Amino acid sequence: MAEDHDIAGILALTTEDVRAMPMDLDRRGIKGVLWRTFKYYGPMKILYPRPNIELNEAGNQASARVPFLIVKKEQTFPGLDQLRDDPLAWLEAIGDNADLYKLSLTIIKQDGDWRVQRTLIERFTGMGFDTE
Repeated sequence: MAEDHDIAGILALTTEDVRAMPMDLDRRGIKGVLWRTFKYYGPMKILYPRPNIELNEAGNQASARVPFLIVKKEQTFPGLDQLRDDPLAWLEAIGDNADLYKLSLTIIKQDGDWRVQRTLIERFTGMGFDTE
């Protein structure tokens, strides 16, 4: 949805009281940041390995962490797709060539559907990136 600049689709996956950190944005603020991001990048693609997901014992809340990278649509990184199931190797292959970010999500089950309740996006610079 982000690659398609589908803000409504992204927000449809969130709870009504979603918060985005570290700027503590509500739905309206998130919409504005997404709009500005999409205008800045234009046609883009988002690259990421398989997310690390943990489900709580009750099965009604999960947390997910995933490193990702936004690149111009035409930019390529040969061999990166083969590393999707190995986040550390993915980071090692891409880390010196791009600006990386880490997305952490708190996801809750609401009326039978999984919805994002809280997000945290952090920029990664350096060797201390943790996929856990």
